[in-house]
Amino acid sequence: MQEIQLQDIGFTDYQKAWDYQVKLFEEIIDIKLDNRKNETNNPSPNHFLFTEHPHVYTIGKSGNIGNLLLNEKQLKDREITLVKSNRGGDITYHGPGQVVGYPILNLDYFFPDIHLYMRKLEEVIINVIAEYGLKGERSEGETGVWLDVGTPFARKICAMGVRTSRWVTMHGFAINVNTNLGYFDHIIPCGIKGKTVTSLQAELSKKISIEEVKSKILKHFSVIFHSKFIKKL
Repeated sequence: MQEIQLQDIGFTDYQKAWDYQVKLFEEIIDIKLDNRKNETNNPSPNHFLFTEHPHVYTIGKSGNIGNLLLNEKQLKDREITLVKSNRGGDITYHGPGQVVGYPILNLDYFFPDIHLYMRKLEEVIINVIAEYGLKGERSEGETGVWLDVGTPFARKICAMGVRTSRWVTMHGFAINVNTNLGYFDHIIPCGIKGKTVTSLQAELSKKISIEEVKSKILKHFSVIFHSKFIKKL
């Protein structure tokens, strides 16, 4: 069973959180490169960050800026930041009331398979929302967790986008808990036209405890990734 160092970094600017991810990500890669160079087997840590971001739109490395429906002045007037990220995927929104998780893992300790990694991340969220009576599903070719796939009412509750190098991961997932969904009206979420987004609050018609959702994520992540969390001081 792999140990994962857990940190909740709280309400954090997207760029600041990204910079911290990069630091942890590069430390793991440095250990792996050093092991290869010196034929050693020093263990590298695994990390999991929880955070919540101020209003921000992020665009993945292959994203289309045309999926942003606001100009620079409109972004400024609404106090929304725009960041071009190096994760996969297109455009998404992060903001208050959303639980963002960034697993920074050495997949050599789990499974060196990015497709499987993404499916297991989806499985974590599917199991979490099942505890609230919601049936989460995968939508072929559309990463993340959805409700009512294959119907005119298909809607995404959790977006995902990652980056990997040398089987080390960064970035992760964002599940809408009590998110103001109005901010998604100014983008074409994930570049997918004709589909909407939702949240636990919207589906259940009540506010949901952020801490409760985090606890459920950790519970299911531990089982699916055969790991245990150690709080990092």
